[in-house]
Amino acid sequence: MNHSISEPAQDNASAANRAAGSSFYLAMRILPRPQREGMYEIYGFCRHVDDIADSDMPRPQRLQHLARWRRDIDALFAGEVPHDLQSLARIVDHFGLRREDFLAVIEGMEMDAAEDIRAPDFVTLDLYCDRVASAVGRMSVRIFGMDRENGDLLAHHLGRALQLTNILRDLDEDAAVGRLYLPREALHQAGITETQPTAAISSPTLAKACDPVIRRARTHFAEAEKIMDRCPQRVIRAPRIMGAVYRALLEGMVARGWGAPRVRVRISRPRLLSIALRYAFV
Repeated sequence: MNHSISEPAQDNASAANRAAGSSFYLAMRILPRPQREGMYEIYGFCRHVDDIADSDMPRPQRLQHLARWRRDIDALFAGEVPHDLQSLARIVDHFGLRREDFLAVIEGMEMDAAEDIRAPDFVTLDLYCDRVASAVGRMSVRIFGMDRENGDLLAHHLGRALQLTNILRDLDEDAAVGRLYLPREALHQAGITETQPTAAISSPTLAKACDPVIRRARTHFAEAEKIMDRCPQRVIRAPRIMGAVYRALLEGMVARGWGAPRVRVRISRPRLLSIALRYAFV
């Protein structure tokens, strides 16, 4: 099947090249080769379906492309592997990945493809975070070698922490394309009734609307730390790095504040290397 813009990476080098610009690159690089290649395959899948959701195609066409991915994932798990998903199928088989996690990621992309998300309620936002982040975490922890109970709990909390941090980091970029992921309840508590994204994030009370999201992210980071503290260090090196980088991003944004114009918070390369070295060899 020809996936056109949604075609999976043809080899691990392609996925690695795409990952090189991401915040997860250092965490991937410290993994043993089989795990690293597994993560590149998962990253490639996620990037391709995300590209569909964020494309400028008409919405019905985006949903058609995602539906085709759904059919191909179903076929893969039924043993009828599409030719261009052979590499992904090997990773699925080797690490015991689950069909429902792949489908959850696609469902999250369908939420973005169907309409621009604007001020969802907390329940909807949590579902979105589960699909686009924690589901990816549930695949990742299998590759890291975590046991299912602790792995799924870590994916639940760390996935949500990372995604909420992303939402806060990308307020301006999301608004520019018509999206507003800040929850409706938080906006209303801040006295913001406007759901037009650019207008909402221009409110002088934006900081108050961000506070509940910050608190939730910190809670999820703390729970993730508790889980990692009771796990063998060899299996949680990568998530430790991811958590530390994103926690630093979150606290950097809090220190910066939310008034416009907002300078994008970045973690310097020396600090990234320091974080990686701290956890890479434990």
